[in-house]
Amino acid sequence: MGGGPAGLYAALLAKQRDPRREVVVIERNRPDDTFGFGVVFSDATLDNLAEADRPTYDAIRGSLAHWDELHAHFGGRVLVSKGHGFSGLSRRRLLAILEDRARELGVALRFEEEVTDPAEALAGSDLVVAADGVNSRIRERFADRFAPRIDVRPNRFVWLGTTFPFDAFTFYFEENRHGLFRVHAYRYEPDRSTFIVECREETFRRAGLDRASEDDTIAYFEELFEGKLKGHRLLKNRSVWRSFPTVHNERWSFENVVLLGDAAHTAHFSIGSGTKLALEDAIALVESLGRSPRVPEALAAYEAERKPKVLAFQRAAQVSLQWFENTERYMALDPVEFMFSLLTRSLRVTHEGLKARDPAFVREVDAHVARKAEAQSGARVAAGGGPPPPMFTPFRLRSLVLENRVVVSPMCQYSAEDGRIDDWHLVHLGSRALGGAGLVITEMTDVSAEGRITPGCAGLYRADHAEGWRRVVDFVHARSRARIGVQLAHAGRKGATKRLWEGMDVPLERGAWPLLSASAIPYHPGSQVPKAMDRGDMDQVTSDFVQAARWADEAGFDLIELHFAHGYLLASFISPLTNRRDDAYGGPIEGRMRYPLEVFDAVRAAWPAEKPMSVRISATDWAPGGLTTDDLVALATMLREHGADILHVSAGQTDPSGKPEHGRLFQTPLAELVRLEAKVPTIAVGNIQSYADVNSIIAAGRADLCALARAHLYDPYWTRHAAAEQGFDLEWPPQYRSVAGYTLRMR
Repeated sequence: MGGGPAGLYAALLAKQRDPRREVVVIERNRPDDTFGFGVVFSDATLDNLAEADRPTYDAIRGSLAHWDELHAHFGGRVLVSKGHGFSGLSRRRLLAILEDRARELGVALRFEEEVTDPAEALAGSDLVVAADGVNSRIRERFADRFAPRIDVRPNRFVWLGTTFPFDAFTFYFEENRHGLFRVHAYRYEPDRSTFIVECREETFRRAGLDRASEDDTIAYFEELFEGKLKGHRLLKNRSVWRSFPTVHNERWSFENVVLLGDAAHTAHFSIGSGTKLALEDAIALVESLGRSPRVPEALAAYEAERKPKVLAFQRAAQVSLQWFENTERYMALDPVEFMFSLLTRSLRVTHEGLKARDPAFVREVDAHVARKAEAQSGARVAAGGGPPPPMFTPFRLRSLVLENRVVVSPMCQYSAEDGRIDDWHLVHLGSRALGGAGLVITEMTDVSAEGRITPGCAGLYRADHAEGWRRVVDFVHARSRARIGVQLAHAGRKGATKRLWEGMDVPLERGAWPLLSASAIPYHPGSQVPKAMDRGDMDQVTSDFVQAARWADEAGFDLIELHFAHGYLLASFISPLTNRRDDAYGGPIEGRMRYPLEVFDAVRAAWPAEKPMSVRISATDWAPGGLTTDDLVALATMLREHGADILHVSAGQTDPSGKPEHGRLFQTPLAELVRLEAKVPTIAVGNIQSYADVNSIIAAGRADLCALARAHLYDPYWTRHAAAEQGFDLEWPPQYRSVAGYTLRMR
């Protein structure tokens, strides 16, 4: 079902693998009907096609327009990056190649035929491949089986063509009185190029494009891009304005029916062609059919193998499309930083990957980061054989200068006794400070016994707690170049539970203490119901935070981080899921932030003016009815205005019903949003996996520091090893000097 690239390629591969099969393609349109102009293939995709069916590959290869460079027209400059290896091909030509090959192999092609009753086709076939596109009738007919979810994105776009022969994949970022227009353009034939225009809804309407015909649209953009098109014309082909639908399906098959290509999933055009995914789907499907004699088993194997790969691609596409949805956010960036952000927007391309493709451009990026770091920190950046990797540039917070951008993230150890830490904490934090990170932050350290999550949580609510912490701080200062901060918190409604290894979030059976929260809502149905805080409770908790801050200063900490995240006490005021108050401390975000800001202001007044303060926030609750993007920007702006020096941007854990969208760097876009929209420095955290990730985040301006937890549990010397692998000389403690040369030799 469907005679586009997905259906045709699956059909010809199925026939090629077993000529005894009767394979029929049914398409409602004519053979040469197609939407759009050209499609894009990476070199890696072409390699996959070569292995699957050489004659098809040869025909496609002979029709390609190849390019190696990416150009971005931004701020009056043309920014260039090389080494990208992509090719364009006419969509019409691709369909003709696939149709010819299918006929050659004996596939029956039936065009201009409408399937009115899908059940009839199912009954008469061993296998039905639903390759009928983004608006799949098969998928909708059996929606109860596939469970589709379609996310229609807010930007508008129109697919145009042009006679202008682009010699690189080209982006235009053009502003006029109506707003900002983004163009994605590439050549697919010697005298033809694709020209996709994208803009925000408000720009679309201000320009009157909501009332424009195809010819009106062409006239508008021929005038806007007259200087760049150099007399060449724009072309139409059913060029109507659309909103991009991101398609997901809970299941891709049932019985003898399977979804393929856009019917199963879509990925935004900014990351590559949906055609690439469709052809790779076809390869995987036919291979699964060859391995299993029974269709249901083959379809299950196909989905199990293919779906995780597609989901990873869709996650990258989602980040990329959000970059283009919010390009206005990046227009104030320096051109070099803008270009690096554009190239790494999907988070799949890293600093290291780009360095392999275009070392000259990455040297320019690194030099730019180093110059900015020198100006911001007042510290000299060692030049040596060139600028350091971005992660090894300094960063200033008030009087505190960190020598690199790596942070050891707070990690609860649940190993204290009545808040008192011991040698475990000294070794845990001390070893990671020796490991080379610029900043180490303690585990969540509670400001009262009633503010603990578990009986094993660390505290700073008695004078002897400060003595224990001073031992750790003194070791870090004396034995390493790291700086150390303390994270102060109150667990709120998530308190009085067992230690992690005894049962996460399981309430204590004996020895539980009363809990506080913004509203009397338990964390789990079986959890203790907290008391909704009254004025007296607020005053007491504020006093506890202030006293803990004073003890933190006595212990010698360089930084305080207040915990406003993860559903703990102060976070319970911020989220509408946990704050149902009808007084001045509830309602809109300004009311919900009132008490957390009272605590922040009191601690800021008690904490030395020259020492910085961080705040950890949950940027989203991952749940319906939770924090909105507007809430996030507002709360971050308020914290900046009240004197927060940096925000540690995490997410979720507010409510157990939340459904986080996990994946590599899954919270980094949130840190970027806060940094650019609220104009405040940020710490990115969340599945940051490599030094390439850290370099990419810093160089693109997505955050100012990067916090890693599990990486530092696995390897306390993670930062030193990252330096060695990049050839950067990070000074080792004298006791370990002999290993430095060994590590470099091993590299």
